[in-house]
Amino acid sequence: MNNETRITGLVESLLFVAGEDGLTARQLAEATETDLEAVQRGLVLLEKEYGSGGRGIMLAELAGTFRLVTKPEHSDAIRRLLENPTAQSLTQASLEVLAIIAYRQPITRVEVEEIRGVKSERPVQTLVSRGLVRETGRAEGTGRAILYGTTDAFLDHFGLAALEDLPKLSESDTEEGEEELDLFMTSFTETFGTDEAGE
Repeated sequence: MNNETRITGLVESLLFVAGEDGLTARQLAEATETDLEAVQRGLVLLEKEYGSGGRGIMLAELAGTFRLVTKPEHSDAIRRLLENPTAQSLTQASLEVLAIIAYRQPITRVEVEEIRGVKSERPVQTLVSRGLVRETGRAEGTGRAILYGTTDAFLDHFGLAALEDLPKLSESDTEEGEEELDLFMTSFTETFGTDEAGE
């Protein structure tokens, strides 16, 4: 494997893990410990690879940030999957993240991770791809982190007319960390059951 192929593979892996947040060329250069020119060559190669054949993913750039996205021509199939929320059960991790977002929205992924105590990137991506969670804006301050909130599909899925219909938290809802998470999950699962939790 030559160096160019190796860097292209690294760039692809990093963009996959970054998900919808994406990465700039400079961030990719830092993460791959190489220069901008090498990263840009890798991005060009990736774009060519995804553009040929029957690939379902493409490289997209928005305001200098690169990310991997699904191709527009596959939108109908993706919509059918998202419109059938029972096609795949939510994992416990996804349910935890969903409960936190539901009660604390708008909230950043970092804030979700502070409550859960573990990385939550994958569950957030799952919830976004299922149409239960969406970006609602950007937080103030350095980095302008993405804010997340629930969607109308979330309300429909759990039989809610509005967010005000979420089960009320007890007066101890100021607790933090693991106790706060337990509080969210207790209220959430007592109302909606645990059959969605999957594995």
